[in-house]
Amino acid sequence: MSALSSTLAPPGRRSVNPWLVLTLVCLAQFMVILDATIVNVALPTLQDDLHFSSSSLQWVVNAYTLVFGGFLLLGGRAADLFGRRRLFLAGVVVFTAASLLDGLSTGSGMLIAARALQGLGAALVSPAALSIVTTTFEEGKPRTRAMGIWAAIAVGGGAVGMLLGGILTEYASWRWIFFVNVPVGIVTFLLAGRFVPESTAALRHRSFDLAGSITVTAGLSSLVYAIVKTQDYGWTSGRTLGLLAVSAVLLTAFALIETRTREPLVRLSILRTRSLTAANAVMLVVAGGMFAIFFFATLYVQQILGLSPVEAGLGFIPLTIGIVAASGLAQALIPQVGVRNVALAGTAIAAAGLLLFSRVSVDGSYLSDVLPALLVMAVGLGLTFVPLTLIATTNVAAEDAGLSSGLFNTSQQVGGALGLAILSTIAANATSSSLDGIAGAPTAHQQASALVDGFQAGFLGGAALVALGFVLLAAFVRRSDVVAIDQADGYVPADAPVALAPVTPVEDAA
Repeated sequence: MSALSSTLAPPGRRSVNPWLVLTLVCLAQFMVILDATIVNVALPTLQDDLHFSSSSLQWVVNAYTLVFGGFLLLGGRAADLFGRRRLFLAGVVVFTAASLLDGLSTGSGMLIAARALQGLGAALVSPAALSIVTTTFEEGKPRTRAMGIWAAIAVGGGAVGMLLGGILTEYASWRWIFFVNVPVGIVTFLLAGRFVPESTAALRHRSFDLAGSITVTAGLSSLVYAIVKTQDYGWTSGRTLGLLAVSAVLLTAFALIETRTREPLVRLSILRTRSLTAANAVMLVVAGGMFAIFFFATLYVQQILGLSPVEAGLGFIPLTIGIVAASGLAQALIPQVGVRNVALAGTAIAAAGLLLFSRVSVDGSYLSDVLPALLVMAVGLGLTFVPLTLIATTNVAAEDAGLSSGLFNTSQQVGGALGLAILSTIAANATSSSLDGIAGAPTAHQQASALVDGFQAGFLGGAALVALGFVLLAAFVRRSDVVAIDQADGYVPADAPVALAPVTPVEDAA
């Protein structure tokens, strides 16, 4: 790795345009987020071609998101310890190689394994990229602008994935939804190696917390697997309870390891920073609800409305455009009404969008059932992700930039994986209940109606998760927690005292 970094190190110590740095890391982040959703439109084709069962199909998504989420903390801390640019480049290499293996897969097992490896590459790229952004831009309007672009990429990339996945699946092959990453990864690697500067944190110890990484990843994996398998075993079965117990033991062991290690994966004292902890809790549940759009809405427009993969992808263009526009709106509103108020408005609107989605019907149409909900969701997500990203990265010392970025990305990815597992279970149970109430063999229309009952339940569950995010945000993020952001952006509440002291970052308890 040292040879790699020395070969590609930017010559001399010349200054680099921060907006060029932002462009390059956002290109990699776009590729990472794109891949979390690009497979959704291709799921029906993948299921037929590689002979996936209905219950195992979601692992095409979850194998990626779970490993991504499980290793993000290690990736974030490794970026602080060994160099953010170095980990960023290593992640791009792993991600690109795994994408090639995805496209070459000959069976369901190979694809799931390659998707897991791809998630590992993403876990190195994403926190390193976000910490590069936070250390490149000072808190205030420049960082708000940078985070607005970052958030638009983070959410909009998922929507673009729907369109690109549809085009590639219909006109080329599902394999090209993975092959397309290879040239992008190579270009990103070469340009980032040339122009992105290196940075490391000033820490006393420089060692990996391997035991912590293993226990937290295994614990989260056990938790998601237990939830997914409730479709087969039920919530009160011995197997489900056993898996949940294993998860609890592993996560408890992780917490104990973190209190006794010289350089923990997660220094638990950082969780005393309320803005960081609250933003992560909100992201956890909001991401869980957001995944309902990409999973259930994609299946609805193809399996019920009969849209082709390309038509389904085109149908999600308003979501992409709306998110980008709303992210720009969020940047303009934060200096006017404050970062906390914008986040509250965003989560409320996003929850309303999912409630609109829960009205889909078996005899519905794209214009009446899908488009209005997509537009409302776009505004909600754009107004949510920009302020949440700012809140999660404020009040954090520079040496913890990678750790805080890893925590935030972990909340997003694990929240998405857990949310998808929970909502898929709810949807499957609702569909089964509808079919159980039919005497004799169900007709095609009755089967479609039962599927829609499941989609409706999934959307309602997603709305409940996002609404919970609103409640957590309102209850635990106070004005004093975000004063550094608001002051830097020029916002002063009408009832604020004459002078507000900036919040002091939490010091390293070690």
